[in-house]
Amino acid sequence: MSVSMDDALSVFRLPGLPDFKPGDDAANAIIEAVKALPTPLQEGDILVVAHKMISKCEGAVVNLAEVTASQDAIMLAQEVNKDPRKVEVILSQSNRIVRSMKRADQNEGVLIAEHKLGFICANAAVDESNAEEVDQLITLPNDPDKSARDLCQQLEAAFSCRLGVVISDTFGRPWRLGQTNVAIGLANVPAITHMLGDQDAYGHELKVTAPAFADELAGASGLLMSKSGKCPVIIFRGLEWQTESSQASDLVRAANENLFK
Repeated sequence: MSVSMDDALSVFRLPGLPDFKPGDDAANAIIEAVKALPTPLQEGDILVVAHKMISKCEGAVVNLAEVTASQDAIMLAQEVNKDPRKVEVILSQSNRIVRSMKRADQNEGVLIAEHKLGFICANAAVDESNAEEVDQLITLPNDPDKSARDLCQQLEAAFSCRLGVVISDTFGRPWRLGQTNVAIGLANVPAITHMLGDQDAYGHELKVTAPAFADELAGASGLLMSKSGKCPVIIFRGLEWQTESSQASDLVRAANENLFK
């Protein structure tokens, strides 16, 4: 399997999308917005969609007023100076807490968790940014891969062409500062491009090279998907890729390969 890029690649925002609320139809909103573009979606287009758009439509939002903190949440909240109700939501989304610590440079401390889907990230991806209301939290969709597949199928039916969908979230990275978008849900798009046995430009055999194709798409989408710009859908046009039944968990390193336990 190979994924290559032509000399020309277009990456652009999909304008005209509304503010989303629980029960809204994400696919229909995208279809209507695409109809206003000069050209419709084309064969091989890949859409990177911010998970919060999907989470809102699917009702993956929590109002803190409706949360009662457990004793475990209260104790952990005291340790990291967070709202115990938020910590309760984080715990509900987590398999385990990987690390907790206070930070001298920030009011709130850090909770690194293993999300129920296997992702290692801050606060189990529980976030208040871009929530519609004060004291409202947004969680990941229950099954981002299924959400991506459902969305992709509806878009392919509407535009009669092969498409790919990546659902993204913003994660920090071990040993590096800042955050970048990563893939948490996939439809048709390869998670990883396995290049074992291929040759580089100088004829050397590649022994371990495996670009994270879906993460590269998600990361690039962040250049146009600003936090304040309400641009949750970015379209990539001009890539050559082969359809795969991959899933976002293909990008998660196995626990037995963790060299930093």
